[in-house]
Formats: sequence, C-alpha cells, structure tokens
Amino acid sequence: MEDLSKYIEVMFEAAEEAAKIQMQYFNTDFEIGRKKNYSDLVTEVDKHSEAKIIEIIHRHFPLHNVLGEEGGDLQKNSDYLWIVDPIDGTVNYAHSVPIFCVSIAMEVKGEVVLGAVQSPMTREKFWAEKGNGAYLNDKRISVSDVDSLRDSLLVTGFPYGAKENSDHCIDHFVNFIKLGLPVRRLGSAALDICYLACGRFEGFWEVDLNAWDVAAAYLILLEAGGKVTNFKGEPYSIYNKQILASNGRKVHEEMIKVLEKAYK
Repeated sequence: MEDLSKYIEVMFEAAEEAAKIQMQYFNTDFEIGRKKNYSDLVTEVDKHSEAKIIEIIHRHFPLHNVLGEEGGDLQKNSDYLWIVDPIDGTVNYAHSVPIFCVSIAMEVKGEVVLGAVQSPMTREKFWAEKGNGAYLNDKRISVSDVDSLRDSLLVTGFPYGAKENSDHCIDHFVNFIKLGLPVRRLGSAALDICYLACGRFEGFWEVDLNAWDVAAAYLILLEAGGKVTNFKGEPYSIYNKQILASNGRKVHEEMIKVLEKAYK
C-alpha cells in the first residue's frame, strides 16, 4: 500500500478546522433547518463545516471524490473517495448538548484505509490507518476484554423512521432492555463506535445508518481489535443498513441471538 502520511495530514487538518468552526458557534444563535424527516435537523454550521472540509481536501487533492452528508462533490472520476459527516450528532449540537463530532474517512478503490473522528468538546481525536492500529490522540487503543453480554455496557441509536419501527428498531431495544442490560443512547453513531473501540462500551447496534455516519469509526474499531457484521453475523459494508459492532468476544454472538428474536 502507498504511503498515506500526506493523506493523514490533510484528514487531520480538515477535522481540526471543522472542529474550530463548531466550537465557535456552539451554544450561540445559528440557523437550523429540517430535512425530509421533521426531526432530521441541519444547521448552517453543518454546511459551513462541510464546505471547509471539502475546500481543504480539494486544495491538496483537486481530483478526489467527496461523499458528504450535506451534499459533497461526486463529479470526479477518481479511485479516492473522502466520506464526510461534518457534524455527527447534529440534533445534539442544535440543542447545545456537547456530544457530537467530525467524521472523515478515505476510501481507496472501495476500501476504507483512513478514518478520523474528532470530538471538539472533549478534545479527543480517534483515528486509524488500515493495518497500523487505532489511536486516541497519540495513544494506541484497543477494545475491552469483557467476555459476556451480561457484563457489558451497550450503546445504540434510533433512526428517524423509529416511529414506524424501522427494521424492528424498537423491538431490538426492548429485547436488550428486558435482559436488564445497561443501554446508552448518545446521539452520535461515530462516537458510539469509537467509545467501543477504546473500551468504554462492549457492543453497539443500529439500523438505517449512512456511510458517512460509520466509515471512519468502522475502521477505527477494526484496527482496535473489534468486530463488525450485520445482525446475522454476515460480512459488513459501510453501505449496509444494519450494523452490529462489538469487542469481538463472546458478546458478539450473544448479541446476534438477542437481535434474532425480533424476526421470529
């Protein structure tokens, strides 16, 4: 594989600049709009952040593709695709809840090889390069060694289609809660998965996510020793609509059994 150091530098620069914009506007008055789904918010800060990220990427790599939540720029014929979520946790951000992040990944010929998830409020930068481990700032991270589901702390999220019980999302939640397990719901899938990667959680599941929600965190988790599949335990792609992520121990198989219940 080619030397990715120049791409890492650009990824970090873009994440840092987007984080600065978010800190500048946090807990101030800014414009908030709604997407197709009423509760799916977009702010002027999302758009400003994404524009800054794309500007930095294209200043260094003008021919690279960008897939961004707020539009991106896919008009280029390149093997390189940057996958960008300028603010993962927009609803939190819009309500001044300090749980949100910048997520940037780079795919080369369909394979995610770089990822960074930056949390402006906690000054935590999770990142990974394929084959070279996962890091929190400068420290190498790994998943927890908790082996069983009953000893696990889980995290999940609900899609904007939750009121229709999209892909049994409510049923899955209830089935885990009925086991008496502690389940958190933070509002940022990228941070959920990064917290799993550094051992704060043992398992995560969600439905109806998009590539920009998970691309960077997915690589970070794999490089930290975690496991990612669909709900049946089959191979996962960042373009799948089901994600089950864990520390890769017995927890994973036990979570599959709980998720199966909703389909019986």
